[in-house]
Amino acid sequence: MSYVDEVYQMVVEKNPAQPEFHQAVKEVLESLRVVIEANEEAYKKDALLERLVTPERQLLFRVPWVDDKGQVQVNNAFRVQFNSAIGPYKGGLRLHPSVNLGIIKFLGFEQIFKNSLTGLPIGGGKGGSDFDPKGKSDREVMAFCQSFMTELNKYIGADTDVPAGDIGTGAREIGYMYGQYKRIRGVYEGVLTGKGLSYGGSLARTEATGYGLLYLTAEMLKCNGHDLSGKTVVISGSGNVAIYAAQKAQQLGAKVVTVSDSTGWVYDPEGIDVALLKEVKEVKRARLTEYAAARKSAQYHEGRGVWSVKCDVALPCATQNELLIDDAKALVANGCIAVAEGANMPTTIEATEYLQANGVLFAPGKAANAGGVATSALEMSQNSERLSWTFEEVDSKLKNIMVNIFHNLDDAAKKYGMEGNYVAGANIAGFLKVADAMTAQGIV
Repeated sequence: MSYVDEVYQMVVEKNPAQPEFHQAVKEVLESLRVVIEANEEAYKKDALLERLVTPERQLLFRVPWVDDKGQVQVNNAFRVQFNSAIGPYKGGLRLHPSVNLGIIKFLGFEQIFKNSLTGLPIGGGKGGSDFDPKGKSDREVMAFCQSFMTELNKYIGADTDVPAGDIGTGAREIGYMYGQYKRIRGVYEGVLTGKGLSYGGSLARTEATGYGLLYLTAEMLKCNGHDLSGKTVVISGSGNVAIYAAQKAQQLGAKVVTVSDSTGWVYDPEGIDVALLKEVKEVKRARLTEYAAARKSAQYHEGRGVWSVKCDVALPCATQNELLIDDAKALVANGCIAVAEGANMPTTIEATEYLQANGVLFAPGKAANAGGVATSALEMSQNSERLSWTFEEVDSKLKNIMVNIFHNLDDAAKKYGMEGNYVAGANIAGFLKVADAMTAQGIV
């Protein structure tokens, strides 16, 4: 049995009932096989892969809080500090009922390579809780966030672990968490990113993941003889990433015709009205039925269906494993030329392989959605220097980072004889930097 297969088998045996983590490890190790086999003896002697797939630290704790009726509630919370070889742990805090240790580990493992690809000095981590902020009052959200940070603050810091937002964790939640951290620790430092502009946040952070996704997609298309302008784009999701991906796509001359949420999706052949979408989702926090009710050209459909719409470019921006093999077949049949992941691992392995086998340009999430964490690292830099850069300065740096990420993964794929395989290219480029740092720092 090869070293890669041994390590994957170990992961499955030691981490039972964590299918998302198994999937993430398998996808990465398979695409690294050519690199690992070329260095197998040295990597095996140092147990480099075993150390890579085992978090440096896993924190599990309870979060008790009191709801508006005076009832005490208890949630489970997690922080997985996966790898600090190239910098302090960096990764979001997800607040959603689906959160469990396996999902946090999958996200933290992916974050190692994503953060490495940015070229910035940040390691990989992730955290969150099965708390659901939907339907909760501001006071209840504050009660949860303060209790959550009362425990988490012991393990984080500006030079140790810098969490950020994620699904369910927006400006409101980050604000409550930051206030509690400052209250307990008595220091004003850049320990969280995604902060409000009045207390150390960065301009362009809100837009960063969606904008970055389009900067990389446009570069991928350009390097393969296509132009994003004039293309029809389908997007899943209607959260932060989807909204700003739609905005930037339309600024670059494309037409976005779909968005979705957990109950259904909208098809708008005249192009998504981003201002209306923001009103519905960011202000009213309502369902897409309200978007369709307010716009004559929009058609609302229950359930899934975004990937059945004819398009040139598909951008999954909702959640993991949302684009399945049948969806991939529908995209290919409809002439889709490119898929770029705005979410973390939204495409199943089978769907990814089908898209690649049928000549669809495919940019994996660890590269395509790295704009958010890249701008978080830029926020850390501004906090360290006690400076605030303009929107244009941050946006320009973000665009350069995303263009460089594409060329780094393109070059890595070509170097190892897998030209056009951007999944392998992203994993290889991210891995080599981390592996070099781990080797240089000894057995730790």
